[in-house]
Amino acid sequence: MSRLPIEDVLPALGQALTGGPNVLLTAPPGAGKTTRVPLALLDAPWRQGKTIVMLEPRRLAARAAAHRMAASLKEPVGRTVGYRMRLDSKVGPETAIEVVTEGVLTRLLQDDPALSRYAIVLFDEFHERSLQADAGLALCLETQRLFRPDLRLLVMSATLDGGPIAALMGHAPVIVCEGRLFPVETRYLEQPPAGHLDAAVTQIVRRALAQDQGSLLVFLPGMADIRGVERKLLDAGLGPTVRIAPLHGDLPQAAQDAAIEPAPAGTRKVVLATSIAETSLTIDGVRVVIDAGRLRVPRFDPRSGLTRLETIRVTQDSAEQRRGRAGRTGPGICYRLWTEREQAALAPRRPPEILEADLAPLILDLAQWGTNDPAQLSWVTPPPTGSVAQAKELLTELGALSADGRLTEHGWRMAGLPVHPRLAHMLIAAIPLGLTELACDLAALLSERDLLRGHTASRHADLRLRLDVVHGRHDAAAGGAVDRSALQRVKRTADLWRRHLVRQAGGSKRETPDPDHAAGILLALAYPDRIAQRQAGDGGRYLLTNGRGALFAAPDPLAAEPYLVVADLDGGAQWARINLAAPISRGEIESLYGNRITQEESVSWDEKACAVRASRRRRLRALILSEEALSKPDDTSTAGALLQGIRETGLDVLAWTPELRQWQARIAFLRRFDGPDSDWPDVSDEALLRRLDEWLGPFVTGFTTLERVKRLDLAPPLHALLTWDQQRKLDRLAPTHLTVPSGSRLRIEYEQPDLPVLAVRLQEMFGCKETPRVADGRVPVMVHLLSPAKRPVQVTKDLASFWANAYQEVRKELRGRYPKHHWPEDPLTAQPTARTKKRT
Repeated sequence: MSRLPIEDVLPALGQALTGGPNVLLTAPPGAGKTTRVPLALLDAPWRQGKTIVMLEPRRLAARAAAHRMAASLKEPVGRTVGYRMRLDSKVGPETAIEVVTEGVLTRLLQDDPALSRYAIVLFDEFHERSLQADAGLALCLETQRLFRPDLRLLVMSATLDGGPIAALMGHAPVIVCEGRLFPVETRYLEQPPAGHLDAAVTQIVRRALAQDQGSLLVFLPGMADIRGVERKLLDAGLGPTVRIAPLHGDLPQAAQDAAIEPAPAGTRKVVLATSIAETSLTIDGVRVVIDAGRLRVPRFDPRSGLTRLETIRVTQDSAEQRRGRAGRTGPGICYRLWTEREQAALAPRRPPEILEADLAPLILDLAQWGTNDPAQLSWVTPPPTGSVAQAKELLTELGALSADGRLTEHGWRMAGLPVHPRLAHMLIAAIPLGLTELACDLAALLSERDLLRGHTASRHADLRLRLDVVHGRHDAAAGGAVDRSALQRVKRTADLWRRHLVRQAGGSKRETPDPDHAAGILLALAYPDRIAQRQAGDGGRYLLTNGRGALFAAPDPLAAEPYLVVADLDGGAQWARINLAAPISRGEIESLYGNRITQEESVSWDEKACAVRASRRRRLRALILSEEALSKPDDTSTAGALLQGIRETGLDVLAWTPELRQWQARIAFLRRFDGPDSDWPDVSDEALLRRLDEWLGPFVTGFTTLERVKRLDLAPPLHALLTWDQQRKLDRLAPTHLTVPSGSRLRIEYEQPDLPVLAVRLQEMFGCKETPRVADGRVPVMVHLLSPAKRPVQVTKDLASFWANAYQEVRKELRGRYPKHHWPEDPLTAQPTARTKKRT
């Protein structure tokens, strides 16, 4: 359809929804679609008294949208317009529009797959491509197909490429809204900022306050950056007319509302926000946006099962969303802390969350829905098979899924709790252990950001310290760095789950939590793959049951514990950084997971001791819980480990003699001489190492050390590589020695790649007319003729040619150097000799 202003879009939208169940609405920032569209649908005839539900990806935006719509109707929230989110809902019997957060929509679908109370589902800010929004759309399309052909779906987005979405929704009509965005001037840096981000941001904020009008909205990556910039601005003394207002999801509602509300007359606000303020929010009075150009995003690694937070460059679509915040209520200015050249290099948009998220909650939701294969649903972007497999493996380990992927009874109970499956399993498993109270506190702690702030949090990864704060014990141990609003949220969440679980447990008895004793046990229920064993050394390094390594980035008292359970770590490096953990004893591990502990007999090579080590091990996946020596290990395993040690050390460790090396060279010579079809075995060092089990294995049975192997006579095992007939032929074809005319029996060297070598003093060869040969006379030897001092004077494989052509020149030289020796003119008739003869 053509581009329309919002006033014309609303009737067009109503007409499109009357004619078909699905519509895609795209609009730039400032169009007002989040509040005006739901209100316009109140009078739609197809609504027939049913409720409009609108999905908002963020709690802050959901609450703000509900308040704006209610204010436009001059009503309190909870009458015509209400909202639902975890731990906070305001709806009533007259509520016709419900603004819900993502987890709530999934719960509505699970409780009533037909969504029988609802006429339409609105997906706001779908361009953010959150996991829950993608899943919600897939399930709603399934609801349309199976139960409710009359259910209407409206996808609303600011920057989305709508083609794939419209096609997925049955080629739904696309309505494009022009919006009412005022002009925004974009200002880039001439050079990339140098130094710390907070210093660069503070400088731009001060410049904008001096040069520009109106309040400022500053986009920063995370809360630590917000606190850093806030400190610098407060230290700068901006004056009583400038108020600094942080804005992020962990703030109390009153502080969030204060950041959104217009600044009092005669004052200006500097709102320091995360990406939470990119969409759905209108902060009155903002004329200037300062974009630091960074995002903090979670990324899940299915290979390790770990999620890490990464700071990345802002994408082009996010940058445009942020820029649009300056033009919502009037002309504005956007400062971008990067150059115009860098702008062109930004990625167009972030990948959908479904490609980078932990899919365990999604797979549990789908199993509750009745689908054990995500491919059975219609997705904008299908979930990656690797992440799906990892999620199913975890859910199976937690007992939520059976071997064939179906939801178990325990899985049904887990799915009924609005927490991550790990925590749901922990909460339910805590009931028979009598640890329900503590499990609720621990789950609430892990569901929130760390309630300790500053250096205290970085120096203490111990979750028991956080539990002490929650229970009102040792508050001073936290050094006063407790986030009081986070603490209140933890207590409120814990009480909610406690009431729910106490009912499941069949009683109301309160327990006395003992975090020192039980925190590790409960964590091990939630994180069986992150039970960790301390490794040797002083580095505070641990091995997890899943085979990954973890460490403390800074000195921490927990680093002395032999076993930990790690609840939170950064999985970005080869050794992940431990952020939150609690100790657990080996006995507690064995009590929890005794049925998963395997026993194995291990026979391996100890490189340091140069000996075979045989032991019996009790293992929990990658962790060796105990080990004891085996007195009588299996001979085959022992020989195999010993041979592996020889392979690692090399063949030179064996008792080679010059004769055996010559034997090896003689066979290699015959093999080369015969060519590719040779029957002679390959006895090179490389081949012998490959076939070590075959030729040496039978001779080292019972051996356990290299020292014993070094004393082994190698001749029998090596000679056994030849047949009896080959052994006879070897001596004939490649003799070890030749008898020369002087009567000396001299060794033949076969190591040279061309021909065997016979090194002999020239005088001992007098009278020898032809070159000596081997291999039944087929191969001449290379004769190295030596002086009386055994220095080479000539090399030849044609002795007759030497006597005829080169001998006289050699004779002249030797007569001068060795006058006491006999150098006859005719060497063929002279008497060969090995002795020194005086000239007469």
